[in-house]
Amino acid sequence: MTILTLGLNHKTAPVDTRERLTFGPDVIVGALRSITEQTPADEALILSTCNRMEVYCALDGSGGDAVLRNWLGEFHGLEPQLFAQHLYHYQDRDAVRHLLKVASGLDSMVLGEPQILGQVKQAFQTANAAGGTGRMLGKLFQHTFSVAKQVRTDTAIGSSPVSVAFAAVSLARQIFSDLSRQTALLIGAGETIELAARHLHQHGIGRIIVANRTVERAHGVAQQFDGYAIALTELSNHLPEADIVVSSTASPLPVLGKGTVERALKKRRHRPVFMVDIAVPRDIEPEVRELRDVYLYTVDDLQGVVDQGMRSRQQAAEQAAEIIDLHTEEFMAWVRSLDAVSLIQDYRSRAQYTRDTLVERAQRQLAAGKPPDEVVCQLAHLLTNKLLHNPSVRLRRAGREGRNELLEAANELFQLKIENDGSR
Repeated sequence: MTILTLGLNHKTAPVDTRERLTFGPDVIVGALRSITEQTPADEALILSTCNRMEVYCALDGSGGDAVLRNWLGEFHGLEPQLFAQHLYHYQDRDAVRHLLKVASGLDSMVLGEPQILGQVKQAFQTANAAGGTGRMLGKLFQHTFSVAKQVRTDTAIGSSPVSVAFAAVSLARQIFSDLSRQTALLIGAGETIELAARHLHQHGIGRIIVANRTVERAHGVAQQFDGYAIALTELSNHLPEADIVVSSTASPLPVLGKGTVERALKKRRHRPVFMVDIAVPRDIEPEVRELRDVYLYTVDDLQGVVDQGMRSRQQAAEQAAEIIDLHTEEFMAWVRSLDAVSLIQDYRSRAQYTRDTLVERAQRQLAAGKPPDEVVCQLAHLLTNKLLHNPSVRLRRAGREGRNELLEAANELFQLKIENDGSR
């Protein structure tokens, strides 16, 4: 059976192409059934995210990528030539290795990001519930989850910050070991602030306050993370509550001055404050750094942390690639063993049929009064001849054709049998 992957991602296709080939939650089950009904695929799974769309299939034979590409166009009402140049396809070993890289975060826009593994698991659960997965894809994806977990455990692929927001939260965790007791004040409502809020929320921050010039936008961010919104004019009133301050606005002038922070520190009885100014131009006056009990970082300070984190992840990615290569071969060995299992089952079935036929013949001879010794000898002779006839014919043909590899394999099996017999 062949494993086939057909897809595109942020590296091979622009966003407008990815948008046209996406599979929403409401159509995936129908799409899975359509694949198994209209293509040679016996099993199918669809992974569809904002950065990638991939179809994984198990089918007999090869050449399914062209059929699958045409199916993809028909399902979305697009001519294949409109997106074919953006597609990649992998088969068998390459398909397995690609999936392991995807689930481990090695193929993501942000190297090592952990969200993709959850998305892969959700895709598998959906396909499994829809009857799209069987023995092959079931084994492949369970193997994938195990390998992705090992990559996370045995390497530092996801532990180093590679975004300014992630770096800010990582530093906050170094200063405050238990974020559940801390309050974070986020100034602004853009993408960076939302990302910082998400990281803080994931690490169990106690409270989140979002301040913005437009309260409605602040509320839109705050409600996602169980926080509450305030206007910028209320900043000085809430600053004493904040253990962590992250600011990223588009203001041309600072929104926090030294005097405001100094008054807040007095109300806090000089409990330390961690401040991150991500804005350019800066939101927090540089003189704030002079105050005791304030840890102030700018975007330049964090960029060094980000660069160091990226180097660390690159090193971890090399380790992860070695793990993935090892487990790709492990899975392919299992796939190859299926061919041997099928061959053994077929051979045993034929041997059992021959045995039963000859036993029935022997029983008839015994019932007719033929001497038992003669019947047993004839049974053994016929059974040996029938079991060895086809292998003998093929070995003689291999000898005539010079197929030494087959003769060597047969000799290895024969020697193994001698060793086993001699050990009794």
